[in-house]
Amino acid sequence: MNYYAHPSSIIDDNCVIGEGTKIWHFSHVMSGAVIGNNCNLGQNVVVSPKVVLGNNVRVQNNVSIYEGVICEDDVFLGPSAVLTNVINPRSAVSRKSEYKTTLIKKGASIGANATIVCGHTIGEYAFIGAGAVVTRDVPAYALIVGNPGRQTGWMSEFGHKLQFDSGNKAVCTESGQEYVLENGAVRKLA
Repeated sequence: MNYYAHPSSIIDDNCVIGEGTKIWHFSHVMSGAVIGNNCNLGQNVVVSPKVVLGNNVRVQNNVSIYEGVICEDDVFLGPSAVLTNVINPRSAVSRKSEYKTTLIKKGASIGANATIVCGHTIGEYAFIGAGAVVTRDVPAYALIVGNPGRQTGWMSEFGHKLQFDSGNKAVCTESGQEYVLENGAVRKLA
């Protein structure tokens, strides 16, 4: 094994788990899951079949990642974040053929206790605040808060709120990276 799994965790057969990944107490990785290199799964995490986690994904305690969820590299899932996979679940009605795909793109952060309603894409480096409820697609670099989630600004790749000047340019206070706001979208300048 090129990864670490705590003795209390359960790793089913036919999983792909990348080098340097750590899986902590009472977690369960189910058959068919794909987990990249250098990921960290906190305690009491469930990774369902067909879930894909890219490299360097951080999953905090008490997160269940259901079939249909794809996380690209460098995604952060905060404690007790909720990721759904059916729009209209009913106990007595099987909807396994109706799972919706949720794509969380590179570098996005999902805050503690946030809920991502299935079938949406969270853009690169988007920042979903603690407790927010996401009910639609989220643009890259967007800051989303509240229930229902609403955009209140833009975030840098280092996780700082961007303040745009009159020329629609902003600089990250930590990295010095420059960003531009054009046509309702943010991009990092080279």
